Amino acid sequence: MAEEIFYWLALSLIPGIGSTLMRRLLDRFKTPEVVFKASAKELLTVEGLGERVAEEIRRGPQQKVVQRELSLLGKVGARVITFKDEEYPRRLMDIYDPPILLYVRGELKKEDELAVAIVGSRRTTPYGRWFTEKVSKELAGHGVTIVSGMARGIDSLAHWGALSGGGRTIAVLGCGVDVIYPSENRSLFAKIIDHGAVVSEFPMGSRPEGGHFPRRNRIISGLSIGVAVVQASEKSGSLITAGYALEQGREVFAVPGNVGTEESRGTHRLIKEGAKLVESSEDILEEILPQWRREERETTEKVEASKPDLSEEERVLYELLGQTPLHIDVMIRESRFDPGKVSSLLLNLELKGMISQWPGKCFTKKL
Repeated sequence: MAEEIFYWLALSLIPGIGSTLMRRLLDRFKTPEVVFKASAKELLTVEGLGERVAEEIRRGPQQKVVQRELSLLGKVGARVITFKDEEYPRRLMDIYDPPILLYVRGELKKEDELAVAIVGSRRTTPYGRWFTEKVSKELAGHGVTIVSGMARGIDSLAHWGALSGGGRTIAVLGCGVDVIYPSENRSLFAKIIDHGAVVSEFPMGSRPEGGHFPRRNRIISGLSIGVAVVQASEKSGSLITAGYALEQGREVFAVPGNVGTEESRGTHRLIKEGAKLVESSEDILEEILPQWRREERETTEKVEASKPDLSEEERVLYELLGQTPLHIDVMIRESRFDPGKVSSLLLNLELKGMISQWPGKCFTKKL
């Protein structure tokens, strides 16, 4: 696994490779390691990849750069998950341009799929602060994970509200997961790691640059069933998050404020454009819970319907596999079946559409 992460990081850290280009490379070559073994001619068949980036890839993994990244991860107890890993959030996978890698501190859980993002202005009013903490606490009490960006104002209050309600919360950063921004949120940062997760798509040590935050916002909405905007001016970044939510097919909620005040203009505009007006946590729950239950039911039915009958021996091998490629030698060792038997069983599983074979005699469960 450590070797695989090395290649994922090595590819992601090459200048000029973003999530879209990295996905195209993986669609073509399947694994990062195979990308580095490709010829320049093969690389240039990938849409959007120019000669300069192809040359960088052909130079091979930059050992020192990747080892530094791994060292920084280790120092803060962070890890990297890829979009091939089982831990990768299912809901985030459904958006346009999902991050290929997520840096994580804390723990992402299956229950975080029932999540609502709460965002808003950095400049808050007493009313905005009261409502944000109240609704976050109440939603957390119903098992809803609260997602936000840990910025000053509404974002931070949303995290605190979830924590005070004994719930889980996820902070999506516009910097590296080893950078606490704003610095006064040091205590909040630590509590979020203990009761949820801090995540980012940006490499370790990345500073909170302005261009990072719009990209951060698509992850906030992508992790959530819906986005609630509490206070926002007409130029607030929270409206960008709401825009992503609409593009991603998420629910958009808005909390009304005082007529004519600057911090209410953005939320009132959202309401005029069709966002659901929110006066209490019940207004959010009555929208998201039926959708959540329907998704859970459909997922269960889909899984059950897609499961062909497996023999006991086939099931042993199938349960060894996940979304990270596993070598046949490992399966032989773990199952204690003879090599010929394992090869035969793997062929049967492939024919049944249960598993995928990757270069180097590695296998994964079928996505």
